[in-house]
Amino acid sequence: MSPTITTSSEANGNVSAATAQAAETAAVKAEQTGPQTITLAKALNAAMADAMHADASVLVFGEDVGMLGGVFRITDGLTKTFGRSRCFDTPLAESGIVGMAVGMAMNGMRPVIEMQFDAFAYPAFEQIVSHVAKMHNRTKGGVKLPMVIRVPYAGGIGGVEHHCDSSEAYYAHTAGLKVFTPATVADGYRMLREAIDSDDPVMFMEPKKLYWSKDQVDLDALRAEHAANTERGTSSEGRAAVARPGTDATLIAYGPSVPTALAAAAAAAEEGRSLEVIDVRSIVPFDDETVCASVRKTGRAVVIAEAHGFASVASEIVARVQERCFHHLAAPIRRVTGFDVPYPAPKLEHYYLPGVDRILDAVDDLQWEN
Repeated sequence: MSPTITTSSEANGNVSAATAQAAETAAVKAEQTGPQTITLAKALNAAMADAMHADASVLVFGEDVGMLGGVFRITDGLTKTFGRSRCFDTPLAESGIVGMAVGMAMNGMRPVIEMQFDAFAYPAFEQIVSHVAKMHNRTKGGVKLPMVIRVPYAGGIGGVEHHCDSSEAYYAHTAGLKVFTPATVADGYRMLREAIDSDDPVMFMEPKKLYWSKDQVDLDALRAEHAANTERGTSSEGRAAVARPGTDATLIAYGPSVPTALAAAAAAAEEGRSLEVIDVRSIVPFDDETVCASVRKTGRAVVIAEAHGFASVASEIVARVQERCFHHLAAPIRRVTGFDVPYPAPKLEHYYLPGVDRILDAVDDLQWEN
């Protein structure tokens, strides 16, 4: 299907189309009333639907996001609810998708685009680095670029290279981009709404292997929280979270590695060690305050990430903690990451990905004898 490019004025005209779908949207929302067990995929879908319902300038497009609802079904039902002018398929041309989003964002729209798989974004890298990241600074703040690039990333699904890359370091290294990565169902909704509201471009990294993770959340409560934050002008953007409290050492993780870190902390507890787990949530901006407060308390730290260790986000976290917490450290900070090789074949990925045993081995090496 050819994409339909919509101007700001046309989008405002589409309010009537959205209104015409209000009954159906309300029906969807009615099904989501009260606490319920949903997947991360459903939370992301609800976040986009609510944002599109609230703001006619929000558009969703990418490869197969329309009638198919995306290869992971994250955009399921959006075309049916909001029409083909607000959720549509594009040609298989990632650079074109990003370039079109740049033009839309410069003219008052809020595009939310999907890269389908992490490494599929590489053909669009020049657009992201040269234009998405720089437009605000290039125009001395005159042109804002409110757009979200959703990137399903990392492994654990039995995929191969180009489908399981952890590409967050490329974007974190590029000044001018925000980089978010949720690890929980509630954060999936909360952080995507904040990303869509942002006037700056956001790389929204979605851990593929967590799409089908489930948790009991109250979407209505999350909607109310978002509305209250919007009214107050506050948000949780750029804030890390203590996913599990502890006293003996800190495990610092983000995105797909957070559940693994929590499993390692639970295993360590059975052996008498209390490990605190920090969910970074926002790689850029980075929450030094929460991370360093934990390390200063425990005196030991392990950073966990699926990406290659060399020149990585994990390396940056180690450097920042070492600079700020040196006199509180009882042992050198350790990293547990993917190995510095291309992403392996499915039968080998369990060797590549950080697992509980590798994390516990790193914890054992934190000079406990001192």
